[in-house]
Amino acid sequence: MTVAQNPITTELILGGQKSGKSRRAELLARDWLAQSGDRCAVLIATGEAWDDEMRERIARHQRDRADRVPGLQTVEEPYDVAAAVALHSTPQTLVVVDCLTLWLTHWSMPMGAEAMSFEQKQALALDWQAQAAMFLVAVRKSPGPVVLVGNEIGLGVIPMGREVRAFVDALGMLNQQVAQVCPRVTLMAAGLPLTLKTP
Repeated sequence: MTVAQNPITTELILGGQKSGKSRRAELLARDWLAQSGDRCAVLIATGEAWDDEMRERIARHQRDRADRVPGLQTVEEPYDVAAAVALHSTPQTLVVVDCLTLWLTHWSMPMGAEAMSFEQKQALALDWQAQAAMFLVAVRKSPGPVVLVGNEIGLGVIPMGREVRAFVDALGMLNQQVAQVCPRVTLMAAGLPLTLKTP
């Protein structure tokens, strides 16, 4: 089964938990690799194993990816995703970033954030804004396709906590900004793609 009915291009894939968004990204990478023997595909994984359940989840994803897309290389980069995209992008390389939501989580809710002073949190927010701006430039300037995976979490009830509301707002804004620089945007639901934007 091929997922790429149109030429593979830079694409933002949004969806809820277990919606099929990562699977679509992997299938795009598989299709890209199948088109030519001199092509490469690199996954930039933003997740970090902060507990036993997350460690097992990451290990399971690694095993599943190795079975589905054997040629997909993995690079772990939870923070400087802009630099990772710029480093690995070539005309013959498809770069997958999975996922934007965890990347934002590392910046907005880092381990030990509760012990940070107000000034430290302000500095971190400025660092995030700079990182996000560099990331958008890296995606726009990438010589090869970049497939970006992220969660759409703004469809439910408004969260009670201030920090969670701020995170939902920040992710919504990030998704909007990334959608602006991507020629194709796809929303996944129940394993099915809905095209929101196409070249």
